[in-house]
Amino acid sequence: MTSLICTLQDHRDDVNWCAFSGELFATCSGDKTLRVYNSRDFSELPFSPLSGHGYGVHCCCFSPCGQFLASCSTDATTMVWSTVTGEIEFVLEHPGRSPVRICAFSPDSAHLVSGASDGSLALWDFPSKQLRRTGAVNDTTMVACSFSPCSQVFMTGSTYGDLRLWDLDMNQLHVEKNAHDLGVTCCTFAPSILSGGQVVQFCLASCGQDSLLKIWAITKFTSGGSKMRLLHTLRGQSAPVLSCAFSSDGQLLVSGSVDKTVTVYDAKNAVLLYTLNQHERYVTACCCSPTSPLIATGSMDKTVNIWRLEDGCSERGGKSLPEGSDRTSSEGRSSASRSKLLVSDWSEGDVAAWLEEEGLQGLVDKFRANNIDGTELLGLTKETLTSELHIELTRRTFLSTAMQDRWNRPIVQRVSRPAQ
Repeated sequence: MTSLICTLQDHRDDVNWCAFSGELFATCSGDKTLRVYNSRDFSELPFSPLSGHGYGVHCCCFSPCGQFLASCSTDATTMVWSTVTGEIEFVLEHPGRSPVRICAFSPDSAHLVSGASDGSLALWDFPSKQLRRTGAVNDTTMVACSFSPCSQVFMTGSTYGDLRLWDLDMNQLHVEKNAHDLGVTCCTFAPSILSGGQVVQFCLASCGQDSLLKIWAITKFTSGGSKMRLLHTLRGQSAPVLSCAFSSDGQLLVSGSVDKTVTVYDAKNAVLLYTLNQHERYVTACCCSPTSPLIATGSMDKTVNIWRLEDGCSERGGKSLPEGSDRTSSEGRSSASRSKLLVSDWSEGDVAAWLEEEGLQGLVDKFRANNIDGTELLGLTKETLTSELHIELTRRTFLSTAMQDRWNRPIVQRVSRPAQ
């Protein structure tokens, strides 16, 4: 089971990327800023937001040690920030001054790679902050990059639709042309390495404008050769898939799509576990926590949702949440269970169940259609009830007043945080 535990609404433009470290969580946006939160309670850090880029920020990633946060932007730079102070440690200017669309750290912290709109790549020696190698693919934009767990090779994806495997000398070890029709949007290596004899094998996920999520086996031979084999093609989303991420153990694979959904798969068996419907616009970003069963999803609706994956999620044998399902279940909790929660932590199902208990069954479909959860319920006003929900006001239907009287607390309109 999955539950939505927190919604962050701090950005003023599309959320383009999100990333976890062991203790922190970061987001970046077209509003030119990054936001940094404590990953335990998702309170924003005192030095957040981070402002320094001159244009929208496309990608952000933590160094493996968690001490640094890298971000790249249309301003043709990759900035490295201190996660202790929030200060800019240094700025890497991309060769050719082309807008930088993607950046990624190697797992050993030795390298940082950045890819740009002109198809160029820059491989930086991270400790010395020196440019080590450059590479390029003509007539395309680099939009995806991921290092293998061994840190010796990395994969890139482009708007041309190809996936390319590179070594640290910028040699192309393998090219998978037309991996995704109309273009790749994201790629990510699973964290585990399979080795035996004369070969080392990795697992890679990629997604694209063809509305597909694919899982590949990458084999690297000690002789220097490599090959790439398609294992699974996942079709759980009906529009271009914009983002994908493995869980820290590689057992789950998450993806976000233009169809506004988030899918969670059993990566090993290629089985769809859950489809999450909460964002109002394209889901542009997703990531998994390395230390807890949490996933984060960012969207063009300017919000970031934090989801908890309950124990046993990956063992449910392919059971998926139905279309339009709530944060916890379509039925909501019992009255006794709800009474133990803050109203702001109610799911859409909880709200629907409460309406029925209050004799307001006629409003259930209207509230479900507008995704009214506990936080939004507390924020309802006379104006939103009439102008947005088109509900005729009576003593029974002015829910904001009813909720205020019942729980003796002010109407809140800001995002709810998890109960401590």
